[in-house]
Amino acid sequence: MNGLFRRMTAAGAARTLALILTVFALAGACPDLFGEEAGNAGGSNAARLRARYESLTQQLSHNPFHRQLYLESAETGSSLKGDIYAVVDYPFATVNGALNDPSQGPANWCDVLILHLNVKYCRPSASAGGGTQLIVNLGRKIEEKLSSTYRVQFDYRSVATSTTYFQVDLDADTGPMSTRDYHIVLEAAPVAAGRTFLHLTYSYGYGMAGRLAMKSYLATIGSDKVGFTTAPDSTSGQPEYIGGVRGLVERNTMRYYLAIDAYLQALSSPADKRLDKRLSNWFDATEQYPRQLHEVDRSEYMTMKHNEYRRQQTPQ
Repeated sequence: MNGLFRRMTAAGAARTLALILTVFALAGACPDLFGEEAGNAGGSNAARLRARYESLTQQLSHNPFHRQLYLESAETGSSLKGDIYAVVDYPFATVNGALNDPSQGPANWCDVLILHLNVKYCRPSASAGGGTQLIVNLGRKIEEKLSSTYRVQFDYRSVATSTTYFQVDLDADTGPMSTRDYHIVLEAAPVAAGRTFLHLTYSYGYGMAGRLAMKSYLATIGSDKVGFTTAPDSTSGQPEYIGGVRGLVERNTMRYYLAIDAYLQALSSPADKRLDKRLSNWFDATEQYPRQLHEVDRSEYMTMKHNEYRRQQTPQ
């Protein structure tokens, strides 16, 4: 156990894990943890994603989300993973141009990520190897100084681009309190009627310090939190929302998916209105699932995010 964790109280460890587990790692390729390959670029990936779309026809059309969306999660050893598959009502060219553009994609991703309550800062930066990084700070669901938050550096890569498929990866080897192997992958392919099929995956690993903090978190401030998947209760046999770490992964996977959708929806607004539109879209969407996602009221969220957005316009 590292020195940081030894100096923390149980409540402090719980708060720390609440921050750590908001880190987004959307990995479509994490073969060492989940036996899943990213696949070859180009047509084979497009065909694979379209086949997945066709296999999920019933789940996308009949679900409790009131939108074309399918969510699943998994816990494997010392790693966690969440996946969302969804159809969005925007042409593939629009989605590709917004989230996979070589020049604007990294900055646009920061505009997406800052919508999440726990993302306090995000700014693209050149990496030492000549690539692009996203400098991201994670914190609590309240307004706070950057000095009180955690900084994680993600390598940004546009892995594949064609007229029928794209894939964007964000990767970070390490995070706070023994967390590791953060992977973020968004992949997309066009489907009928000018819509786009998205696959968003969220995964990361953790060590002993993270495991102990997780146990403390789930026993205290996270004890009443639930996800979206239901399972029979061990005593009554009635379906209940899952809790624990899978519930946590599902909540954050949904928050990041809703941020992508809110960003894309706001693109049709005038440029000077897009920030407010993105913020309103995200807040309204999360309030559709209050049992899982409600945390703050609208005015508190809007004020906090306006301040954080202004802060991320300059290097910190």
